[in-house]
Amino acid sequence: MKFNKPQTLDDIANIINCEYVGDPDLSVLGMNEIHVVRSGDIVFVDHPKYYDKALESPATIILINKKVDCPKGKALLVSDDPFRDFNRLTNHFNPFIAARAVIAESAVIGKHTVIQPNVFIGNNVQIGNDCLIHSNVCIYDNVVIGNNVTIHSGTVLGADAFYYKNRPEGFDKLKSGGNVIIEDNVDLGALCTIDRGVTASTTIGRGTKLDNQVHVGHDTIIGERCLIASQVGIAGCVLIEDFVTIWGQVGITSGVTIGEKAVISAQSGVSKSLPGHKSYFGTPADDFRKKYKELASIRLIPDIIDKLDKL
Repeated sequence: MKFNKPQTLDDIANIINCEYVGDPDLSVLGMNEIHVVRSGDIVFVDHPKYYDKALESPATIILINKKVDCPKGKALLVSDDPFRDFNRLTNHFNPFIAARAVIAESAVIGKHTVIQPNVFIGNNVQIGNDCLIHSNVCIYDNVVIGNNVTIHSGTVLGADAFYYKNRPEGFDKLKSGGNVIIEDNVDLGALCTIDRGVTASTTIGRGTKLDNQVHVGHDTIIGERCLIASQVGIAGCVLIEDFVTIWGQVGITSGVTIGEKAVISAQSGVSKSLPGHKSYFGTPADDFRKKYKELASIRLIPDIIDKLDKL
């Protein structure tokens, strides 16, 4: 998430009321999670296990819960609760603004686009040309939709990320300040849910088609011309490369990559990254032929046991 204008390290420290280590005039351009962070960004870390990863990342400013040696050219924001203060920054730079109309005045809608009755379109939404948005679609703030996109009834674009910190008093939610991008020639079926990124964009690539009741988690990127059948559940921070086919009721865990032109059979469970140009099946998903050989071997077990009993 980039700020509308650059801030200084001192500005940020004053917003969250914390100490800092570094040049007070150091330029701060935005804030991001570790997997998308860039130079000029703030990243937060609150566990020693991940200190080195954060300090060695491209981030220029590390929001951290302990004073440590600061890498040259970087800065520390020292907070007793980086998770809380990251939320404070999100609220400060990207606050929730309540809707004042069913279709916000700030929304931009392209030529020949049809918006059916009972569609909600939030603040700063951009919709391209020649789109068809069916009734009861809900498009949250800052969503960007390309040209020639069809979205069927009941689909929700831009709901919050499913991201919580477990505290003694209950679950604490990480605020979502990102958005959703739907590129050209995408079809979204009925009752799909596409969560926005925490600080970046959840993206559905050009020409991709989603069936009904598909869920896409925060910060996931789906490539071009993918086919995803009904009831697929994709967790956050997944990368699905171009021309991937995913059949019904597949579940994909967070942080994995599905390689180009991979095919995943129905009801498979993906728990690790899968190389492209291969077919997969089962839970955990593995090479299609290997998995079916395993199943064939399992069917032989009763006969083997029976023969052993007769010895």
